[in-house]
Amino acid sequence: MDNHGDIKAQLEAERQKRKQLQAGGSSNSEIKYDTELYETGDRFAGYDKSIEPSKEIQLKSGRFGITAPRELLDELQEGDEDVLKELQRERGIQPSIGERESEYQQRRHDRQLPGEDGGFAEKMRLVQLDNERKELEAKISRAAEKQPQQRRRWDQTPADIHKGDEAPVARGAATPRKRSRWDQTPADVGGDQTPAGIHGAETPRRSCWDQTPQTSAARFGETPKRTRSRWDETPAQISAATPKAAAAAAAAAAAAAAASQDPRNAFQTDEELDALLPEEGYEIVAAPASYVPIRTPARKLMATPAPQVEGFQIPEQAKVDLPAVELGGVGALPFLKEADVQAFGRLLEKVDEDDLSTTERKEREVLELVLRIKNGTQPQRKAAMRAMTERARELGADAIFGQVLPLLMSAQMEDHERHVLVKVVGRALQRLGAAARGHVHRILVAVEPLLIDTDRYARAEGHEIVSSLSKAVGLAAMVAALRPDVDHSDEYVRNTTAHALAVVATALGIGAVLPFVRAVARSTRAWQARQTGARAVRHIAELARSGVLPHLRALVDSVAAQLGDENQIVRTAAALALAALAEAAAPYGIESFDTVLRPLWMGVRQHRGRGLAAFLKAVGFIIPLMDPEHQAHYAREVVPVLVREFDSADDAMRAVVLRVLRQCIGAAGVPVSLVRDDVLPAFARAFWVRRVALDVRQRVLVLDATAELAAKTGAASVIELLIPLLKDAAAPLRSMAAAAVARVLDELGGLDIHGRLEELLIDATLFAFQEQAGDARSVLDALAAAVTALGPRARPYLQQIASALLWRLNNAQPPVRQQAADLVARVAPAMAACDETEMLSRVSIVLFEYLGEEYPDVLGSILSALRAVVASVGIAEMQPPVGDLLPRLTPILKNRHEKVQEACIHLVGCIADRAPEQVPAREWMRCCFSLLDLLRAHKKAVRRAAVSTFGFIARAIGPQDVLATLLNNLKVQERQNRVCTTVAIAIVAESCAPFTVLPALMNEYRVPELNVQNGVLKSLAFLFEYIGSMARDYVGAVTPLLEDALVDRDLVHRQQAASAIRHLALSVAGRGCEPPILHLLNFLWPNVFETSPHSICAVLEAIESCRVCLGAGPILLYCLQGLFHPARKVREVYWRIYNMMYLGAQPALVAFYPRFQDQAENNYCRYELDYVL
Repeated sequence: MDNHGDIKAQLEAERQKRKQLQAGGSSNSEIKYDTELYETGDRFAGYDKSIEPSKEIQLKSGRFGITAPRELLDELQEGDEDVLKELQRERGIQPSIGERESEYQQRRHDRQLPGEDGGFAEKMRLVQLDNERKELEAKISRAAEKQPQQRRRWDQTPADIHKGDEAPVARGAATPRKRSRWDQTPADVGGDQTPAGIHGAETPRRSCWDQTPQTSAARFGETPKRTRSRWDETPAQISAATPKAAAAAAAAAAAAAAASQDPRNAFQTDEELDALLPEEGYEIVAAPASYVPIRTPARKLMATPAPQVEGFQIPEQAKVDLPAVELGGVGALPFLKEADVQAFGRLLEKVDEDDLSTTERKEREVLELVLRIKNGTQPQRKAAMRAMTERARELGADAIFGQVLPLLMSAQMEDHERHVLVKVVGRALQRLGAAARGHVHRILVAVEPLLIDTDRYARAEGHEIVSSLSKAVGLAAMVAALRPDVDHSDEYVRNTTAHALAVVATALGIGAVLPFVRAVARSTRAWQARQTGARAVRHIAELARSGVLPHLRALVDSVAAQLGDENQIVRTAAALALAALAEAAAPYGIESFDTVLRPLWMGVRQHRGRGLAAFLKAVGFIIPLMDPEHQAHYAREVVPVLVREFDSADDAMRAVVLRVLRQCIGAAGVPVSLVRDDVLPAFARAFWVRRVALDVRQRVLVLDATAELAAKTGAASVIELLIPLLKDAAAPLRSMAAAAVARVLDELGGLDIHGRLEELLIDATLFAFQEQAGDARSVLDALAAAVTALGPRARPYLQQIASALLWRLNNAQPPVRQQAADLVARVAPAMAACDETEMLSRVSIVLFEYLGEEYPDVLGSILSALRAVVASVGIAEMQPPVGDLLPRLTPILKNRHEKVQEACIHLVGCIADRAPEQVPAREWMRCCFSLLDLLRAHKKAVRRAAVSTFGFIARAIGPQDVLATLLNNLKVQERQNRVCTTVAIAIVAESCAPFTVLPALMNEYRVPELNVQNGVLKSLAFLFEYIGSMARDYVGAVTPLLEDALVDRDLVHRQQAASAIRHLALSVAGRGCEPPILHLLNFLWPNVFETSPHSICAVLEAIESCRVCLGAGPILLYCLQGLFHPARKVREVYWRIYNMMYLGAQPALVAFYPRFQDQAENNYCRYELDYVL
């Protein structure tokens, strides 16, 4: 009351003050308002009140509204940079491949596409010369680095020069340093001294470059003093030059003319040229009549050019309007980029094809097709790709690869362009086959960079191309192409060659490539080859995985000797190869690694840094292959090394240590005490720090290692170390600790967590949940996992958790409310298990009150929480009752947010499944009409939920009303809606028995409307798929309908009927329904000659289903009619059916083959089939 009285007193005082101001004659303008709020100043201050004539702003109202000012439009038109590319670059989107490549990947541009001239020996010679050149350059650079660099006079500052001129005063016997000839002045050389030099006056030091050569080589005159360089002068200084400077320039020109008489600058005479050049093969060409020789060439070459007043200007690059390329039969392409001019410039020239040779004509055709594929529209690209594939043999490998491979090497290539060009190469290889052998090396140079690309789709494309190339040209051609690069001096080339060699091994078989890999890995010629061999073995193991087991010993032996190589790089590559082999062969093959265990262990004890990481990785992956006794021995020896390397500053070493730690502690023979006492404390001290929480990759490895430690030592020991981190001040570390707690509790449970540790765990997770900022899903998972793991033991803490949830549900921030609702959905089953039904009812009432939430993400979480409460508590004890809840859900079904739609549909379906009688039938029909719109939702999960809910509602109120609604929905034009309606009809049939749906469905087929009839046929297909063996009771009823559909003129009708027969035959297989299926097969068989891809697939699948139902014999009798038909198209179809049947039922065909009499060479009689028992 005191506060209320104070407020009234203040209001009264303000009223009295205003009355006094008005009585004193003051106007409203004198009252002091808050100018920041009410803006009492000039509202238009700072605005232009008129348009200047110079600004040419056009306010022309056009089709698309008011245009921009002319100056802005001109700026966009004159800009050199593409606005779209600049915007993409600002957003971190790199349109071209070259812009996003790393410095290492850009080294692919240093390689040139090799020519096909010369054979294998010539290629080896060129590679050897290149290696020797690079090795010599490396030696020269190393020698230059070792030799101390002598300081030149030109690097000295003026202070150093004057300091060097001073006479030595200390160490009186010191002698001056020997002067170089470049330090001598003209007086020292010629003997003429200036007066200043005679009298001992100090003169500035000059360089010999300041001297002008004279006609006599014995005497030299002094160059006029030159203070500044011409390049240091501005145009103003040049224009204001003094007569003294002009005189100096004239003197320099005279000196240059005199120097031209020097024999060294004279032209060669005819006699000298005759002596140098042979008489044959050269012809003296007469000078043109208009030629006027320069009489004073030295003056022209050495004289300083006359300065221009305007100074230096950067020349503007003239933009060329590129015309569209006219392609025969297609028209002008929509665009031609500037980067394409170099590759497709020949298409811009108008030439007569009759004047071109055959090779040139083919190259031009390939260029046109490639341009359509690269820059054309989708129809143009498909047509050009089809033409390129069909005419590959006609055009030839030279024309195709000669135009496509240089484009693949371009730095301006974009992702979709590279994708289509790689597809061109792949299809050309399939058609050309062995004809591509002359281009193997060129294809590998262009495609190998894809094998190490950061994009996994690009790597898959490169793998496919190299694999297709290997199968097309054979092993010998691939080995001959890869051999020159295995010992290349460039590390990038060796790396890509190793990847390619591994792909070849997986494509042609490891056993076929193994001799070459072994020879490369054991090479004594160059350490580069040994490194490439070890890398190839490593990549073979990564690609083949368990496929290396038949060749494991041979692969291990091929790299075993490299563990003691004199080169550190080779030893590291060999250890990594053994690690990959052990990982791929796990848990088998320990016998193959017996020969390398001792060298690996010695390497672990001797190496440091990256070498130690490789050897540790190899040992870590071999330990799980051993028996428990040896596992324990090696783990005890490796653990001290791992613990020592916990503190390494190298992230790569720490990553290897974490992976090896997982392998070692996961072994069965490693004692728990060793891990708990020696590893766990050091691990927590080294890796559970804030720096690791900020590194995403290292964080994942730490979480994996923590889960492995918990599995070895128990959840309690690890959680005890993580609880203090859940209260850390750093949010990333709290989130990381919460993720580890959630993972440990989900995998191991909370059986070993007792007493005080329970309280600390709930307290820490609840603290982290309340202190989280943003969308920290891991903290929510940790608290939910803790409550779920404790089970009934969590009952004392549920009241505290529920209070926090209710408070956060009333928070003003939407993310906080959403997290609280998500947590309710997670802990509701645990609350129900603790008999806290009353608490759940209070929470559900609060959630029901918040169904008017305006944020869709929060509303979706609230609906999911309500569903969890309904599933946990049950319909009988649900508060509020479902009769009050469902009317509130019906309007929410119209929400367009996908999360809200899915959660609401699941909640309605849950109510319809558990308590349909508590809701009136009219309300269920309202839900049906709302669900019809959701059948065409964009998200698949929403459509599936809507279809499932239809079944629950149909079972609740009967199929008649729901079916009527769905059958009317078949008449709409939208295909997706009709498809989902057919699935809903099948669901209703499954839920309410097929006899309630089939009569109305078959009656609807009589409607003379194409969409309705196709919908009925599709509904039958889904119906037979859903009802399974119940279809045997309805085969006779639907046979006339399917018979009519199979003879319809509409192709889609026959396709849908074939799909229905497919599901019907599979459903009644082995149920004694062979006669109607054989009858339908007679109507189905004439459709085998359809050309539409969808139709022929449906027909072949139906025939295969009939084979399952009828057996292979009747289908074989049908096939024998056309296997040897004179028409090729007929034979192709029948042989396709026979091959399909041969794969599915080869043994069953033997008894139905026709009988043939034995011949002299062959026996055809099958006497075993004639036995009668």
